[in-house]
Amino acid sequence: MTKAKIMAGLLAVAGVSAGLYAAPGMKADADGNKIVTNAEAMAAADARFAKMDTNSDGVLNQVDKAAKIKLRFAEIDTDKNGAISEAEFVAAHEARADKREDRREKRIGRSGSEGEMGRHGGGMRMMAMADTNGDKAISQSEFRAAAEARFARVDTNGDGTISPEERKIQRGKWGERNGSSPPVTPDAG
Repeated sequence: MTKAKIMAGLLAVAGVSAGLYAAPGMKADADGNKIVTNAEAMAAADARFAKMDTNSDGVLNQVDKAAKIKLRFAEIDTDKNGAISEAEFVAAHEARADKREDRREKRIGRSGSEGEMGRHGGGMRMMAMADTNGDKAISQSEFRAAAEARFARVDTNGDGTISPEERKIQRGKWGERNGSSPPVTPDAG
């Protein structure tokens, strides 16, 4: 299995988006002051890693992916008979579609447009790049180093914080790279 497929699988099962993985977005703003400090960003990255590391071994790998798949299977298998019927599959698919629609509507409400980063687009590349030693697994130190690097890229003035203006600049760069309007949140600029 290729490194990219492993990382894509980890992302898909964990439901990781680039913004959650990288941490310097509004989700990392623990005190709600619209300024993300490096400490807040790293705490968010550490929390995300812990959530993804299902067996708490300090590494994101195939074991974590398999555990997430088992959990997902158990969620879908509502009658707990060890098999997924067509009805269970359809119900799970519809529930996920409803959740996606709710998230899309929230994004549109925040930004006034549908211009958002794809669910796995940037995140998959970041996760693959985080595997710096090429062992097809991401250690907590690799994950944190990638979050630190992302924070440093967004912290354009190097003051150790990410302001709404810096987030806005980063979203603009994202939009230029991806040929679409960057997401805009009312509280970020």
